[in-house]
Amino acid sequence: MLKFCLFLALNVGGAVGWWAGEFVGIWTALFGSALGSLAAVWFVWRYRENLGG
Repeated sequence: MLKFCLFLALNVGGAVGWWAGEFVGIWTALFGSALGSLAAVWFVWRYRENLGG
């Protein structure tokens, strides 16, 4: 289940980061996608740790 949640987090975080960065340019969108993916994975990982899983 963790792998599936991380997969979803990567996709959603990347899409949100891309959407936010595309207003500036392609490189900002790429960087925003990477940051969004990392932030989403961090959030899922911390959420899982707090649940004791």
